[in-house]
Amino acid sequence: MGRTGEGGGPRARLAEGLFARVAGPDGPRHRARIHDTPGPRWFGPERPVRRVHGDASMFAGGLSALLLQSLHPLAMAAVAAHSGFRGDPWGRLQRTSTFLATTTYGTAEHAREACARVRAVHGQVRGLTERGEPYDASDPHLLCWVHIAETDSFLRAHQRFGARPLSAAECDGYVEDMARVAVELGIPDPPRSRGGLAERLTAYRPELRATAQARETARFLLLHPPVPLVARLPYELLAAGAVALLPRWAAVELGLSRWPSAEEACLLPLGRAATATIRWAMAPARETQR
Repeated sequence: MGRTGEGGGPRARLAEGLFARVAGPDGPRHRARIHDTPGPRWFGPERPVRRVHGDASMFAGGLSALLLQSLHPLAMAAVAAHSGFRGDPWGRLQRTSTFLATTTYGTAEHAREACARVRAVHGQVRGLTERGEPYDASDPHLLCWVHIAETDSFLRAHQRFGARPLSAAECDGYVEDMARVAVELGIPDPPRSRGGLAERLTAYRPELRATAQARETARFLLLHPPVPLVARLPYELLAAGAVALLPRWAAVELGLSRWPSAEEACLLPLGRAATATIRWAMAPARETQR
């Protein structure tokens, strides 16, 4: 959640528009609280999580994470029944972005409070899938799936589209940083290295499948996004990049076409172009994160 600058040029207007969409009407207040409140932080300015979460690649990474997370039938059922993402997709995005900004850049006290609020919400999310399978959003196993899908997607996006990709050691550091948040959310043993992350993702594979709800979610996010007409082309470029980021098996499950040659020649460059445009818009307004 960067700081937007003043001025009325096209770049400033684009930056303000992006910030308003992602952060919502309370964005300026949240931003001031996150960045200006004195106190110790979970992560210092040198930590990889700050570089990843402060980069424009998060736009593609977040979309890719939603697609990947949808492949767990229990997680998908919980989202479909309780999140309101279709009726208020921007509200869900704004809550998620505020949580990420708070835990990444905010004080340790505010980060713990944000995690406690999420745990309280999860405690109320229970139900049955369309097949009658019970789900509980507080289940550590289900929480871990959501966490690793998000961590993997954000990291993949940064390595493909980020301004400064991480080294191998920094990738491990990013997974370690994300584990700090995961433990606070109630996940007892999150992966702490990129190798551990890959192993955990593989371990979940037998549980994953594209339900009708997952495919409907993919259509909603990719074909019928709730964005104004003027933003459709940039969004479609980001969406193409998000699909290209998915593991091949995940794209196949969701029925999304993947052609490696086309990805290298078109989709990934388009994703980079869209990310670079967002970075260009936001760069003059962003101060160095403290």
